[in-house]
Amino acid sequence: LRWEEEGQGARLADPAAHGDVVLARKDAPASYHLASTIDDAAMGVTHVVRGADLIASTDVHRLLQALLALPTPRYRHHALVCGADGRRLAKRDGAAALAMLREKGVDGGALANDLRAGRLPAGYSLRMA
Repeated sequence: LRWEEEGQGARLADPAAHGDVVLARKDAPASYHLASTIDDAAMGVTHVVRGADLIASTDVHRLLQALLALPTPRYRHHALVCGADGRRLAKRDGAAALAMLREKGVDGGALANDLRAGRLPAGYSLRMA
């Protein structure tokens, strides 16, 4: 089972490293793995861009694609933006949102230009999973 990582080439999937993957539970009709794999195929997704913390999930998604005869998109896993404590920024942890930055007077255009140039605001860093 192979999949294509943009900028790095073909990768060999190792779904066995994940053991028995939960695909459904009583409280959820489908797991993240099953739902996102089927949704991507149903929507005709050709490229998936997500954080490096989800790179291992791609092995499971690739297995499901093969078992269900679904197309395999190309993938790009990007570095995670981390706060001063080194932890990745996440909505569930109350991380800074663009709306909050706007309220603090941060210029959106300037921030976008800085990010394109690889500059992060003070106190932030990048990390690959």
